[in-house]
Amino acid sequence: MSNTELTGGNTVKNVLISGAGIAGPALAYWLRRNGFSVTVVERARGLRPGGQAIDVRGPALEVVERMGLGDRLRSFSTGMRGMNVVDAEGNELFRSTTHTLSGGDLSSPDVELLRDDLARMLFDAADGVEYLFDDTITSIDGTRVTFEKAPPRDFDVIVGADGLHSNVRRLVFGPEPEFISHLGMNLAVFTAPNFLGLDHWQTFQQGGAVGGGIMSARSNAECRVYMGFHGAADFDHRDVDAQRGLIAEKFADAGWAWPAALKHMWEAPDFHFDSMSQIRMDSWSRGNVVLLGDAGYCGSPMSGQGTSLALVGAYVLAGELAEDPSGAFGRYEEVLRSYVVANQDMALRNMETGGAPGDDFAEIVDSLTLPVH
Repeated sequence: MSNTELTGGNTVKNVLISGAGIAGPALAYWLRRNGFSVTVVERARGLRPGGQAIDVRGPALEVVERMGLGDRLRSFSTGMRGMNVVDAEGNELFRSTTHTLSGGDLSSPDVELLRDDLARMLFDAADGVEYLFDDTITSIDGTRVTFEKAPPRDFDVIVGADGLHSNVRRLVFGPEPEFISHLGMNLAVFTAPNFLGLDHWQTFQQGGAVGGGIMSARSNAECRVYMGFHGAADFDHRDVDAQRGLIAEKFADAGWAWPAALKHMWEAPDFHFDSMSQIRMDSWSRGNVVLLGDAGYCGSPMSGQGTSLALVGAYVLAGELAEDPSGAFGRYEEVLRSYVVANQDMALRNMETGGAPGDDFAEIVDSLTLPVH
């Protein structure tokens, strides 16, 4: 690691990352590879289970290859064979064996896998990272960080990789409403038995204000259920019981397979619900604090690029810190800003077209050339 100093005269030796999802462990890997001391704090008691099927595309695939994890990534592929769309009575309206709604073109090199599989892969990849699970940051004062449970400590750099509702962003940059933009949809995701008997297949249903889909997972041993609705995001993002109740209310008369899905929802240990929203900020850093992934530039699931932005962002940020910490945050933003904005704008266009990527999707995905670190 370069021994160059940060602006302000502080040599970067130790880094605190808030969030053990995708962005945090990816950054931890690259920082450890470059000789930094790394601590990750995570509010959950361990790696969070469940989540959507996610996609690794374009330059993010190259990042994973540079980690030496390309073959392992592909081993986790969902292996989808296709999809269909049905109405509320289960009548088929559309079928494809060349594309899926969650993963796109099945002939592309993109890799679709379950979020928790990628999180575990990244967690396992980096040796020597200190994890503080079941804890959270309560204050940041320069290099001094206080935690809810662990004793206060000093860190040269503090990274908020803690998602859409970032605690680090709130503490350092201001209240969430200043940066969040709700896109008018909300989505629940959870694991259930493969009660439709799907074989590497996904079925989606849309009916008025509610809709979603069910896709087989883990070699058809289970499925992931998506249930969404249009409307305001008026809910407590930490009150899971209230969220389940809201989904049950919205889908009470939705038809198709939703009554069975609702029964499994109440038993799902990995139920997750949130708004489809974006985070847009004029700057992703302040002092020795910097934001990464959804915390700084969430594109929403409608972009199909959230995971890839997190992986690419982690690679670029770690590389800039390793080469020359002085001005690293500015260079990180200079490399990524236009790429992030293009993907966020694409998500808005996808909303207008009902989720169908535009003709420029591949062009935007591949528009960033990775720096060599």
